[in-house]
Amino acid sequence: MMISTKGRYALRILLDIAAVENNEEYISLGDVALRQEISMKYLEAIVGSLKRAKLLESSRGKDGGY
Repeated sequence: MMISTKGRYALRILLDIAAVENNEEYISLGDVALRQEISMKYLEAIVGSLKRAKLLESSRGKDGGY
């Protein structure tokens, strides 16, 4: 079975966010981009798809994130 690059990155993003010890805080995309070495533009596109699929929850504002 072939998995696309976007699919592999989506799994890496979900695992990265799930691995954060403090689950009560939102994680910024900048932090995920640095840890996973994925460009912000590509990351935003993938996270948008994950959010529409209701696999991620987001919050806006100063302390916002995913």
